[in-house]
Amino acid sequence: MKKYSQLFAIVLMLFLTAIMHAQQTKIDKSELDFYDTDLSMDERIDDLISRLTLEEKAQQMLNASPAIERLGIPAYDWWNEALHGLGRSGVATVFPQAIGMGATFDDDLILKVSTAISDEARANFNNAVKHGYHRKYGGLTFWTPNVNIFRDPRWGRGQETYGEDPYLTSKLGEAFVKGLQGDNDKYLKTAAAAKHYAVHSGPEKLRHEFNADVSEKDLWETYLPAFKTLVDANVETIMCAYNSTNGEPCCANNRLINDILRDKWGFNGHVVSDCWALQDFVSGHDIVESPEAAAALAVEVGIELNCGDTYNFLAKAVEDGLVSEELVDKRLHKLLETRFKLGLFDPEESNPYNKIGVEVMNSDEHRALARETARKSIVLLKNDGVLPLKNNLSKYFITGPNATNIEVLLGNYHGVNTDLVTVLEGIAKAIKPESQLQYRMGTRLNLPNENPQDWASPNAGNSDATFVVMGISGLLEGEEGESIASPT
Repeated sequence: MKKYSQLFAIVLMLFLTAIMHAQQTKIDKSELDFYDTDLSMDERIDDLISRLTLEEKAQQMLNASPAIERLGIPAYDWWNEALHGLGRSGVATVFPQAIGMGATFDDDLILKVSTAISDEARANFNNAVKHGYHRKYGGLTFWTPNVNIFRDPRWGRGQETYGEDPYLTSKLGEAFVKGLQGDNDKYLKTAAAAKHYAVHSGPEKLRHEFNADVSEKDLWETYLPAFKTLVDANVETIMCAYNSTNGEPCCANNRLINDILRDKWGFNGHVVSDCWALQDFVSGHDIVESPEAAAALAVEVGIELNCGDTYNFLAKAVEDGLVSEELVDKRLHKLLETRFKLGLFDPEESNPYNKIGVEVMNSDEHRALARETARKSIVLLKNDGVLPLKNNLSKYFITGPNATNIEVLLGNYHGVNTDLVTVLEGIAKAIKPESQLQYRMGTRLNLPNENPQDWASPNAGNSDATFVVMGISGLLEGEEGESIASPT
């Protein structure tokens, strides 16, 4: 009995200690000026920075910014995707890929699309915070739209762009940014980013070392107009690209970042590096010899946010005299402005966007908008009297490697939901019960058929209508690491 009494006493003591610790660490926000909404944003940010250690400052400039529990600041990951719908974050409406939106030539429609996306983004964030989730792809800072110019069809990421025309890209990009960021006078709905700055259009395999040699005429008439338009539309973020432009890595390019972006255009948001682009200073472009030097150079040029881990070496760079802590404070101040504009340090009830609920996620209204956008994105090159096609013919035949491939319909940076429909499934739902429908793959996507016998061709010749679903999927074209079936 004595043994159990001692054990009980120990457990009780630990329990009471835990309670006392919790009480001691409970944050009284009234004593922290950066939570005081009566102060100016600059005053609040200055107060917050003054409370941080050098190590904490550097960590808050990483995309995966850790929590600072003693100040009541939760973790926040800046890396979120919304190229054509809330991406990589669960159930969401999947709108047509950006290249499809480009084919609509309809900026009013794209404004509606991005407004719907930002509704779902806010709902997703609000719900995640309610459940204590602070994770990648669950935040409010979206690295989209991609306003690069699609000049070479071999560039797998061309699908992410609005096409090859600078004016169209500018107009649709502007509409997309306005829908994402909202029209509230006090708060950003979400924060958009114009990427990849600048002259970034492949080749994908060489992006960590490639130098884009571009003339002044081409630079100003082709590659920069969309970025200028989005800066004028108050885009919150610019993402600098992996490649070099005219011999200087874009994320270390003083002319691009300072002379043009900030001084000439008056950009007042923050600049984020493409993910692990600062690492390329050492191993790709070979312009510095250490990660400390890479971190210092990026801060000197004006990169407020590091997607990657190079700023883990920033405190050491300061200690080694490679960059001043005052300059780190200046960059961090600019970066934190975005979190304050999003209302992340304000009372929940003060921000109207905090009221958006999960009922908007993949809603009937948003799915109808996605269908409308898809219809307007279709470009009919040839008809010869085939369309419109009756849905009660005697026999339909579907063939091709992508007839049942949902991957080819999603595009990259996509979300998921319960309403994904393949071409085969869609046609099967559309035809009348008395009609016959047959399907054979016919050929593999990127490999020759091993068997010389082919049952697809005879069926195609004996059908009233044959659908051949070709093309390539994200397995063959897309971003580095995604295109697992492509050697380049």
